[in-house]
Amino acid sequence: MLVLSRKKGQSIMLGDNIELTIIEIQGDQVRIGINAPKAVQVYRKELFLEIQEENKKAAGSSKIELESILKLKDIKAKDKD
Repeated sequence: MLVLSRKKGQSIMLGDNIELTIIEIQGDQVRIGINAPKAVQVYRKELFLEIQEENKKAAGSSKIELESILKLKDIKAKDKD
């Protein structure tokens, strides 16, 4: 992990098009401004982890739903025979 020290008003560049700027420092909190292209998604880590977890749950339920649909299809096919 790269660790950098910055003062209020100073910035850090990530690649060519993402700029992190220290906006304010109050006690143990630091406000950071992020200037990035619209195509770059920016999330707080705790929110990002929640989104990942919800996506995993949604993907799992889709698999269960698909399996249920396939079973129903098999049952209907057997009923026609």
